[in-house]
Formats: sequence, structure tokens, C-alpha cells
Amino acid sequence: MKKYTYDYLFNFTKTLFSKMGCSSDDSKTIADVLLKAELRNIPSHGMLRLKDYHLFWKEGMINPKPDVKIVHETPSTAVVDGDLGFGMVPGRKSMEIAIEKAKKIGTGWVATRNSSHFGIAGYYTMMALEHDMIGLCFTNANPTVAPTWSIDRMLGTNPMAFAVPAKNQPPFVADFATTPIARGKISIAEKKGEKLPFGFVQDKDGLPTDDPGTLRTGGAILPLGSDREHGSHKGYCMGAIVDILSGVVSGANFGPFVPPTVAYLPRNPKSVGLGTGHFFGAMRIDAFMPADEFKERMDEWIVNFRAARPAVGQEKVLIPGDVEREYEALLMKEGITLVPKVVEDMKEVAAELGVDFE
Repeated sequence: MKKYTYDYLFNFTKTLFSKMGCSSDDSKTIADVLLKAELRNIPSHGMLRLKDYHLFWKEGMINPKPDVKIVHETPSTAVVDGDLGFGMVPGRKSMEIAIEKAKKIGTGWVATRNSSHFGIAGYYTMMALEHDMIGLCFTNANPTVAPTWSIDRMLGTNPMAFAVPAKNQPPFVADFATTPIARGKISIAEKKGEKLPFGFVQDKDGLPTDDPGTLRTGGAILPLGSDREHGSHKGYCMGAIVDILSGVVSGANFGPFVPPTVAYLPRNPKSVGLGTGHFFGAMRIDAFMPADEFKERMDEWIVNFRAARPAVGQEKVLIPGDVEREYEALLMKEGITLVPKVVEDMKEVAAELGVDFE
């Protein structure tokens, strides 16, 4: 498979969104988030998404020129309305607001409504690192997940992300779905013609399946843990907490009412809020102890966990963020490989918008 440089894909993506009517700054933000996903080897949230974004823009379900604004505020909190823009735009703005509030009083918390899919949650948490802050980010998503013991799709994969600065060690960055697999990774498997491991999805009757196309025929993703015996009720609780913070607190849609961002999922005729919801947090580490002392303690935490003895057959113990950081350095140098069917989708979108690709 062909490799593409970061700069080529970044400029191509920026041009696509400019053609859809986004401002130069907004197009840059969107491209930055999507390419960050590719670099960190999370292709489920990168170029794969272009076709769906373009489709929803064509159908008038995305506003390319959103007026992102605060609609409710206290010294430490805010509710932001994303004006139905591409989610990266209200997402970045919301995290900037959280950071500014944290600079002033120690912590900042922002609930965002009327948004859409915003890429990888980890992108926003890492914004806090350069300010010596801990970053948090949650979002609700397409209703594709059945609660434990159900066949109804009630929740999204509802990721949560955390970024924590350190001194001499790389930062701790955790970004994960509250399900065994992200919906985008199911799409990647489907495009590659691969089966899924059992325990990731169920069919329309709630029976185990390895078919990545099951979401198209009424199937569902399982909560983290896969079944009750392996703790799926805990994954269900985690997804529910993300949904409440992102959807209920912000005034966005929640649960089965979250508008889908993939074409084959049905749209719920009922609405209980505005768009998709996110939740952001920033905490200044010197609000708890001197920044250097905290980062030294975080270094010690990381060093101790790295020193944990690996199990038989395992090379080493990893710290959250290690794998993604290593991929980022490697792919920036060697180029990004795309699944052929994703490239076909990109060519299709480019042709419709009159943009050159390859």
C-alpha cells in the first residue's frame, strides 16, 4: 500500500474543508485533528471519516461556518453551543475556554452541545499539557452500543481521554472507548474484509457474531467487558457516565437520540437536545502542589510502572501514550499508509469537490 506524507494529507484535507465552505482557520483545525489521529495510528478517526463528513455536509446536517459561543457561564464553568459545526471547531474552542478558566482559578469545565463528531478525544486533552495542566475530555456518539442484557442500541462508544504532564518522562495520555472496539475500527475491518474477534459485537438478536457488518443489520457493539461475567456492566456504567456529562449536562442529545454521523445508521425522529455533546476539563497542577513537585512525582509514578515485570511472552510494560507517541514519530518520518478502500472514498470526495488527489 502506498505511503503519504503528513504534509500532503494535511494540505489535501485542509483544501477539502475549505471547499466545503469552512474558514481557513477552521479547515486547519479540522485537518490538524484528523491527521493527529492518523499519526498516532488511530485510522478509525482519520481519513476514514472524510466520506461521512462530506455526505452530512451535502445533506445540510453540518454548518461549515458555525458561530461557536458561550451560552451559560460561571467563573469555573461554561456551556458552549457549537452551532452544528464540524466537531473539531467547537471542540478546540471549548478546550481553550476550559484552559483559560483554569489559568484564572485553578480548574475549568466546559460542556458543549449542538456539535458533531470531533475526532480523537486525546487531541483536546493534550492541549492542556503545554500549560502544565491535566486535561480531560469525554464525548457521546452514534447510538451503536447495547447496554448489558439488551439488544437495543442506546449508547455510543463514548470515549474518555486524560492527559497528565510529567517532567523528564513523556506525558501520560490515555484515550479509549468505553467499548471493546471503536465504531470506526469496525469500519476499517469491514473495508479490509476482516472478521472481528468474538466479544466485540452482537447480532440483532443479541447473539455473538464476528461480522463487522452487523451494525448495518440491527446488531450492536458490546460495552467494555463484553458480557456480564467479564464485567460488561462496568463498561456500561462508564459509557453512561460519559453520556450524562456530555449530553445531559450540556443540553445536547443523549443516549439513543444522539444524531448518527455514519450514513447507514437510522436517525431517531425524536430529539431531546441539540446535536452531539462533549465535556472538557482542565486542571492546573499548581492548584494542588508546586508544578515541579507534581511533575517529579509523576515521573516517579511512570518509572515505577515501567519497571513492572512483564508476563511470560511480553517484552515490556507500557505507559498509556507510549504506543501512539512512537507511531507519531515513525509515521511522520516514513509516511502514512491508508487502506485502499479509504483511498477510493477520498478520491470520490475529492472529485466531487474539484480537488486534486494524487
